[in-house]
Amino acid sequence: MARLLDAGLEQLTVMVYKSGEVAKSAINLSISAFMNGKDAMEDVHDLSDVISSMTVEIENKAFELIVKYQPVASDLRIINSYMKVAYDFERYGRYAWDISFTHKKLGALGECAVASDLMPKLVEKVSLMVSKSVKALREHDAELAKTLADTENEVDELYFAYLNQLSKARAQSKCVMCNLLVSRYLERIADHTTYVGEAIVYIATGEKISLR
Repeated sequence: MARLLDAGLEQLTVMVYKSGEVAKSAINLSISAFMNGKDAMEDVHDLSDVISSMTVEIENKAFELIVKYQPVASDLRIINSYMKVAYDFERYGRYAWDISFTHKKLGALGECAVASDLMPKLVEKVSLMVSKSVKALREHDAELAKTLADTENEVDELYFAYLNQLSKARAQSKCVMCNLLVSRYLERIADHTTYVGEAIVYIATGEKISLR
């Protein structure tokens, strides 16, 4: 027999997934604008605000389910994990806005004389991780979530290699600062994808793992 709680959990699942889709859009927009020298700060800021509002709604829904239905341990595991995922998606949105803000204030990649193929590679890896995290959530795919660990290691290697290049760059100081900050934000987004991955594994299997 279906429980009233099950309908609530389905609603919560949809809410978190929609938040992830908006977060993915915010990151893709900010990254694309940065790489192509376009200003998307206001649009990304609006998306970030939407994600923050969705996070509040998810938290309220989660507490409502706990208060109304007194869920058992397995249900609490799912509810708690969704709240953590919603927070990570909110961080996606915040870092997306940070990228757009930094880009507008300090200059676009195309305007900076920091010749390197590492930033495009970093962007590609992080974009892939974000897409994987949202897809793994939608499908409750623990195995896909676990693959985020290897890509995160690759992102770290690219990030540190890029920092080394920037330390030797002869570009204008604000250009170096821009690329430095954006690469750091990308690295942090990658970290948060692994947190999402850990939560997905826990939801799907009950297993607590570290993907970092």
